Amino acid sequence: MTTKKDEAINSILSDFEEFANTVLTQLDLLEKFVSSGEVNFPEKHVKEMYSNEKKLDKLEVKISDKIVNTIVLYQPVASEIRKVIACYRIILNLERVGDMVINILNFIHNVKAPEIYDELSDLISNMLISSSSMVNKALLAFTNDDKEYAIWTIKNDSVFSENNKKLLKKAIKKSSGGNEEKQILMSFINMNAVLSNIERIADHATNIAEAAIYSIEGKDIRHKKID
Repeated sequence: MTTKKDEAINSILSDFEEFANTVLTQLDLLEKFVSSGEVNFPEKHVKEMYSNEKKLDKLEVKISDKIVNTIVLYQPVASEIRKVIACYRIILNLERVGDMVINILNFIHNVKAPEIYDELSDLISNMLISSSSMVNKALLAFTNDDKEYAIWTIKNDSVFSENNKKLLKKAIKKSSGGNEEKQILMSFINMNAVLSNIERIADHATNIAEAAIYSIEGKDIRHKKID
């Protein structure tokens, strides 16, 4: 028989699924935009992304309230508490991923030298695809109680950062202009936050994976090395 506690937890997980799917939609829209190589995204998609961002803000508050009420009113057992606490940790990280998506969109719109963006568009696209994949697998780790997906995400974070540094150096070396243009390119890279925001998405994916392991095993592995 389904109890009120079960209904409350199921309601949290249902809202969580909606929240997660909305974030993944945001990442998918951003991927399509970046892969096009354009600096001006179609207005209807921009409106959709901002609408989704508002939806995420409201859902975060709704889920947080439900989690607090469920713990206070129904006194869930240890395994259930781990599930909802992990859910809460993931929601916080997904909300930040949503913020990063909007940040990246805005930074690209503000690019004043399209030729510089052209030099980096492939790099940015590849980075975004990789970080989005990490978020997706981290979420699957939580929803499917799949520890292997979680470990893959955590281990892939360091590889992701190292590969990005190598790709960045190659992009600069392949710049077709002279030294002056390369200096402009380097300045743009140093100041522009697109790349760092994408890396932060990968960092949040790692946090989600760690929360998934906490839900599965009850172990808090934050700040610990995974062998």
